[in-house]
Amino acid sequence: MGSTRYKKHAGGVYTLYYHFVWCPKYRRKVLQGAITDRLKALLYEKANELGVTVEGLEVLPDQVHLFIAASPTDAPQYLANQFKGYTSRVLREEFPALKSRLPSLWSRSYYVASAGHVSADTIQKYIEQQKRS
Repeated sequence: MGSTRYKKHAGGVYTLYYHFVWCPKYRRKVLQGAITDRLKALLYEKANELGVTVEGLEVLPDQVHLFIAASPTDAPQYLANQFKGYTSRVLREEFPALKSRLPSLWSRSYYVASAGHVSADTIQKYIEQQKRS
């Protein structure tokens, strides 16, 4: 993962990652060729604008996997909406065929999981050790 294990802001120190997955409407396999290349570039642009770091990115014909490092002040819902809204608008402008095939580019739903530097087991063991102290 990124070069810095911990990041800081005025309120604390954190390591927080989000794994997002979303699909085109009706799970259509439209993410191919030039659309895939442009989508990847747009996701990096938006990440830079939002101040998050792309740790991993995979675009399949019918789904997007985006793994980012973000601040705890950024709500996952906000990030998902920013990435999906921006890429949908630009891709549909640049690739008119997407407009004719789909009423909207992305389905309404998405998957998100959070991750940090330690596992749930590690945290549980730490908490149990604190009880004994």
